[in-house]
Amino acid sequence: MPAQQLVVLGGTGFVGRHLVPRLAADGHRVVVLSRNREQHRELGVLPGVQVRSADAHDPAVLQRELAGADAVINLVGILNPRGIHSFEHVHVELVEKVIEACRANGVTRLHQMSALKAGQGLSNYLKSRGQMEARVRQSGLDWTLYQPSVMFGEGDGLVNRFGRLLRQLPVLPLARAQARLAPTWVGDVAAAIARCVDNPALGRQRGFELYGPDVFSLGEIVRLIRDASGRRTPILELPDGLGRLQAQLAELLPGKPFSLDNFRSLRTDSVGKNDGYAMLGITPQAFAPWLPRLLTASARQRRLSAARSLRR
Repeated sequence: MPAQQLVVLGGTGFVGRHLVPRLAADGHRVVVLSRNREQHRELGVLPGVQVRSADAHDPAVLQRELAGADAVINLVGILNPRGIHSFEHVHVELVEKVIEACRANGVTRLHQMSALKAGQGLSNYLKSRGQMEARVRQSGLDWTLYQPSVMFGEGDGLVNRFGRLLRQLPVLPLARAQARLAPTWVGDVAAAIARCVDNPALGRQRGFELYGPDVFSLGEIVRLIRDASGRRTPILELPDGLGRLQAQLAELLPGKPFSLDNFRSLRTDSVGKNDGYAMLGITPQAFAPWLPRLLTASARQRRLSAARSLRR
């Protein structure tokens, strides 16, 4: 496949930091739209990659930035709303603007990040992902949807988050410990997108469920993280009544570490039925063997952050 001109939204986020270098290595020309390019200079040094400061929610900006693109990759997503950035604003309205900008510029190919079980369950997060998918499917574009389970990898919100809580708390109270998940490595998700970019016919008008080879309960995942970190922190599995209360209280804390909508999301098991990786010829990596590496990386990052704070 000849090199393509790609515009990536959300390219500085968790998936984007793994995907953009892969796309550059494959020889594509990549434009990453970011709210502040100066904070992401490491991507700009990659061959064929430009990071541009741009408000992707501004239709006029999107119209300008998509000119000449062969395809758009939209990775933008949030797990909790903040201020004006509601689920509707980020997941639905942005996609509508992207679709209109694609049409205006004659861009026919859209790669769209979604989530496993989008449109199912009670959470506003999954509902908005489902609404977004409906917009994409009705767009008339050549679209591909990527529907991952919870993702893990360096800098993730799974291993890093629970590793931190296990260090900080004498006892870890855990809501929805029985929720079933099939965690998938972020590098495999990036590989799936890159494979569909290189072979447009492979994923045209298709959605790919992307999930790991092992299914765990959330409680099992947290115990694996605890054991791999060498800790003995007791884990207290909460009944749903107390778990819901925990979520309501956590919403009031800085950074909102857990929310009522997160609680609702966990009521829907993140386990797939149609193996998207098999369709793409990718063998997904298992969760447990990664834990020593991820926890070591987290410790190293903490030391670097501490050293930087001393120099300020």
